[in-house]
Amino acid sequence: MPNPQLTAHGELRHLLSIEGLSRALIHHILDTAQGFLGVNDREVKKVPLLRGKSVFNLFFENSTRTRTTFEIAATRLSADVVNLDIRNSSTSKGESLLDTIDNLVAMHADMFVVRHASSGAPFLIAQHVDRTRGPGVHVINAGDGRHAHPTQGLLDMYTIRHFKKDFTALRVALVGDVLHSRVARSDIHALTTLGVPEVRVIAPLTLLPSGLEQMGCHVHTDMRVGLKDVDVIIMLRLQNERMRGALLPSAQEYFKHYGLTREKLALARPDAIVMHPGPMNRGVEIESSVADGPQAVILEQVTFGIAVRMAVMSMLAEAR
Repeated sequence: MPNPQLTAHGELRHLLSIEGLSRALIHHILDTAQGFLGVNDREVKKVPLLRGKSVFNLFFENSTRTRTTFEIAATRLSADVVNLDIRNSSTSKGESLLDTIDNLVAMHADMFVVRHASSGAPFLIAQHVDRTRGPGVHVINAGDGRHAHPTQGLLDMYTIRHFKKDFTALRVALVGDVLHSRVARSDIHALTTLGVPEVRVIAPLTLLPSGLEQMGCHVHTDMRVGLKDVDVIIMLRLQNERMRGALLPSAQEYFKHYGLTREKLALARPDAIVMHPGPMNRGVEIESSVADGPQAVILEQVTFGIAVRMAVMSMLAEAR
């Protein structure tokens, strides 16, 4: 069955999930992102690649950070950006999601950036525009339910490649609320596709989904064992808004066992990097001395995220 994200030529038509993307295509996205970064990868260039194109940010779920980086990325590409106010949009008045999409396409939307609480919503939109509008309208998944967050996964891979160079000699640990995390799913698919030999998942039993071993992960419930000699630590935010029932005794108890402290960080390799998709809950997932310390690359992730989203948008616009 053909991948709905790709054209007949193997180029990106939509970005809906990292699952199904080849190693070569992921590296091509990362290489393209690198071209948008200036000296020392600190400055993001402005280029006219999307001049005359309209990018609609459709965030049915709050996320100021992700929406802002997409907006900056589109603006750096010289696109016209429209942020739809979902609270006052037609969908809140009873209009269906796909009717809203049809109306926006009629307003000459070229690209939709979609964040939705329901898994599969971006796929539904992509399938609809392919069927009704042909290949000229593109969809980027900015996070859907517990399913996927592909641009976050890609910027995480860019960060790891920037600091560690070679994926095929790394131990990478993802720590925290894996059960509710679309970032974790995207990162795991990306890491295994890129040839990381050991992907560890560290979490309490109540926050571990089934099937992780089948995805190629080594599962640990003891953080001290799981962090031993790792090269990369990706801390995950507690998704309190998606939890149902009492999955944790308390935030203090969680921090005691699964918060990243300097003591626990010392178990990793001396040159290990610490990442977090944000926003961080200091004193719950991570100690401030670690978040602000020399091994943290969390702010670099934000900068790299703009370039990665520029890369995705530019590649979609060029797809045949």
